[in-house]
Amino acid sequence: MSEGSADLVLVTDRLIRMTDDETEPGAPGFVAIRGGTVVATGPKEDAAAWTGPGTRVHDVGGRPVLPGFVDVHAHLEVAARTHYQTVDCRAPRCRTVADVLHTLREHLDEAVDGWLVGQANLFFDQKLLDRRLPTRAELDSVSTQVAIAVRAGGHITVLNSRGLELAGIDRDYREADFSITGLPTVLRDASGEPTGVVKEMDNLLPLPELGGEALEQALREGVHDLFTAHGVTTVGEISETPDGLRALDRLHRDGRLGTRLRVYLWVPGTTSLEEACTHRDWLGLGASEDLIRVHGVKMFADGGYSAASAAMKQPYVTDDAVHGHGHCGAVALSPDRIAQALHATAAAGLQLAVHANGDRAQEEVCEAIAAAGGAPVGAPAPRVEHAGNFLPDPEATALWRKAGIIPVPQPVFLYTFGDFFPAYLGDYGLRGRFPLRDLLDEGWPLTGSSDVWIGSEEGATNPFFGIWCALARRSFQGDVIDPGQSVTLTEALRMHTINAARTLGEGDRYGSLEAGKLADVIVLDRDPYACTADELLDVRVDEVYLAGRLVHESARIR
Repeated sequence: MSEGSADLVLVTDRLIRMTDDETEPGAPGFVAIRGGTVVATGPKEDAAAWTGPGTRVHDVGGRPVLPGFVDVHAHLEVAARTHYQTVDCRAPRCRTVADVLHTLREHLDEAVDGWLVGQANLFFDQKLLDRRLPTRAELDSVSTQVAIAVRAGGHITVLNSRGLELAGIDRDYREADFSITGLPTVLRDASGEPTGVVKEMDNLLPLPELGGEALEQALREGVHDLFTAHGVTTVGEISETPDGLRALDRLHRDGRLGTRLRVYLWVPGTTSLEEACTHRDWLGLGASEDLIRVHGVKMFADGGYSAASAAMKQPYVTDDAVHGHGHCGAVALSPDRIAQALHATAAAGLQLAVHANGDRAQEEVCEAIAAAGGAPVGAPAPRVEHAGNFLPDPEATALWRKAGIIPVPQPVFLYTFGDFFPAYLGDYGLRGRFPLRDLLDEGWPLTGSSDVWIGSEEGATNPFFGIWCALARRSFQGDVIDPGQSVTLTEALRMHTINAARTLGEGDRYGSLEAGKLADVIVLDRDPYACTADELLDVRVDEVYLAGRLVHESARIR
């Protein structure tokens, strides 16, 4: 091979580079790859200059070539475990409570360690036609011998009597003062008996675990099916267990994963802050840091909207057995704890990411960061997860700038729960739902991410679902939410590529197709610029290259 030639040259009639100077995405062009790195891109007619005797030239014709997608916020291990070991009860697959019970009965023989776990959506009580959750008695009608847990998005779970028994929850049970996702709550009837509904307690329940070869298989299948096959070549992974991280590391060392991982250690869910900052002393990751490395720390400041535990500046208006009435949620992190985390992570070279769903939680987190002096010089800017999903006060972005934070919204939640803000917050919930257009016009380099966890919508890890949400802004119930806040296709693609890479602090490494960057490249089956917004949901990824290595090829083209 000559000195100037490439290992692989991809030639296409539609090259979408996602570079800052790309004025007309989709011109004919080529990408030359050598040693896992892009060495050149340019007009199609210049490809021959990078072709030598050992070069593989792959002309994909009219199929577009673009950089691999970047999902900056995902719970990959949780999603893979769920994909492998739960019963899918999500709406609209299950339309009614009766459908849920029927589905659970059909899968009773799949119980593990005496538990049958069902995956249900966020806002499950709003998405079922019954407009309520299954009851304890209804789950008992499925079985009183097998413990049943229907997990509605990771913030609310419904247990049958056997599940309550195994969890030690009875009329005398007293909740812990704190859980790692919010304020733990056991709902009770008028006589004091648990109804079966618990909130923010999933990590306190003795649900079945997965380990050994089964865990590796679940992770291998889950990463491929949920991410790699959809063209996601980098994931900002919110960690679940040290065993899961070590299994992902082994898979990467063996060349069996097609998605690079930037891990945010969940504090205190996975480990303590002190242990996170000294992870090199005990975690023992051995694969190349290009493929997997600890990148930051993730902490929770409040809970979720579906459990009415996001910390709000206005009270919730719901008045039912699940959500209560008149409270505003709680902020779990003190200013001192945020300041401690900000400086400890900076000293360890890690990026701090804080989950703050509610507007009050975001305000208090940003005030604490600003009071602490912001990120130290040379340290990564802190992330506030979910900032931009609900922004009733547009002036709040001035505090974001003062704190120097990176907002990390999730356009996929437009579909997931854009309908339900008013049901939980009254007229206040109609203000500032996913104001993506305004935020982009203010200069915020927004990203799109799946935040996939148990209970996410089907297809949530497909970036084209997030792109569709950002353009169409259509909700679960079919309403179009604030259409004036729609973005362009180019903006939505950038949210899932170069903007996302920059949020991770690695825009110089991937996220666009430019010489010197890692050759994370995907080939689509059709041109997204020739699609209507709804047709974007049908776009498929034919080929995925991770640092120039083919890690996925659709069955359609094999």
